[in-house]
Amino acid sequence: MTIKKNNNNEHMKFISVAILTALLAFAGGFVFPWWSIAPVAFVVSFVIPQRPLAAFFSAFMALVFLWGGLATYMDIKNRHLLAGKIADLFFQNPSHFMMIAITAFIGGLIA
Repeated sequence: MTIKKNNNNEHMKFISVAILTALLAFAGGFVFPWWSIAPVAFVVSFVIPQRPLAAFFSAFMALVFLWGGLATYMDIKNRHLLAGKIADLFFQNPSHFMMIAITAFIGGLIA
């Protein structure tokens, strides 16, 4: 029986790809359209190769945290008015948290 050792290199690669993806997507958002996160995630995953599932989840988690954080910042800044009204319009439930979660999830899927 062999015991597999946890490969710290793979974990560091996952974290570094996620951080690099989030930083480049954030910077690209100032210059390029919102959908530029998809090419950014592709290029980062191409330059720093990982297993397919790890590449998907690193880009997904990077953009969930990035878009979720940005949506939360903007939501707090306008006192939950816009997100609450949009959630009420779509779901008949004025939950601003639901809109932030949906925004973050969509950003993650696009990446």
